[in-house]
Amino acid sequence: MTQNLTPASAPLPSDLLTGEDVVTPAANVAFTEGPAVDKDGTVYFSDIQNNRIMKLSPDGDLSTFRSESGRANGNIFDAEGRLVTCEGAEFGPGGGRKLTRTNLATGEIQTLTDRFEGKRYNSPNDVCIDTQGNIYFTDPLYDDGKRERELEVEAIYCLDTEGEVRRVLSQPEIQKPNGIAITSDNKTLYVVDSNPKEGGNRKIWAFTLSAPGVVEEQRLVYDFAPGRGGDGMRIDQNGNLWIAAGLNVSTGTGYSASAPAGIYVVTAEGELLGRIPIPEDKVTNLTFGPPDCRTLYVTSGRNLYRIPIAVSGYVLWS
Repeated sequence: MTQNLTPASAPLPSDLLTGEDVVTPAANVAFTEGPAVDKDGTVYFSDIQNNRIMKLSPDGDLSTFRSESGRANGNIFDAEGRLVTCEGAEFGPGGGRKLTRTNLATGEIQTLTDRFEGKRYNSPNDVCIDTQGNIYFTDPLYDDGKRERELEVEAIYCLDTEGEVRRVLSQPEIQKPNGIAITSDNKTLYVVDSNPKEGGNRKIWAFTLSAPGVVEEQRLVYDFAPGRGGDGMRIDQNGNLWIAAGLNVSTGTGYSASAPAGIYVVTAEGELLGRIPIPEDKVTNLTFGPPDCRTLYVTSGRNLYRIPIAVSGYVLWS
């Protein structure tokens, strides 16, 4: 019975895959994060360690899209085909600590928000956008102690279509917000709560939205503890969560290897359907791309992986 599965025993979700060799490297870089695919099939993804955004063309040509990226982390395309980026503050100096939007046609980069109530963000991490254009992003602080913080909490924010920023959630409801996704009906916001400290949260939460940026209730979807919990997360057309999580080798820093590295598929009700193994630590993020949003792209360690799947993912431009 699938309800008895644990992360370590989860099989391949074979009915969601094509049966081909499912995981093949698409590119090898450094510390990869935040993949986003445009409707033409070009993949944009962050190389945080080298402070750049990379671009992989549909024919396999790899190039640097932007150097000095502000330590870009999470990326997503909005409904108009513009690239929205979380510029963080990890892996060295030069972090932008802001949310930007790039018009690919003109090359113009617009700062959407870099402060909340006059204080700089900690390190914007991941982002999602609802069908009305409201942008939700997470702002954790994983290098606490290396620099002085301006905001007293780690939180989730909503930038509405009028340009106003609202703090949606913060500690203690969540400990360290990381990956984030929203359903196509704009009614449910999913959040990865990933705290690496001993005993910290490794949970996937669901929050009911009564209006843009307005949370009514919270429920637990899945708990990866004591293993490494989720990082990035996306939703397929059936409402299932696809979560980048786990480690293949215990690090001795609060994580066990009870949840091997992979993409975990979990229903909205919290039933674990299976795991796509990823052969490299740490698996960080994922997205769907053409054709028909049935190609899964996964960032992990130095690589970008490509995986054919048998179900369509949900993206705004589909």
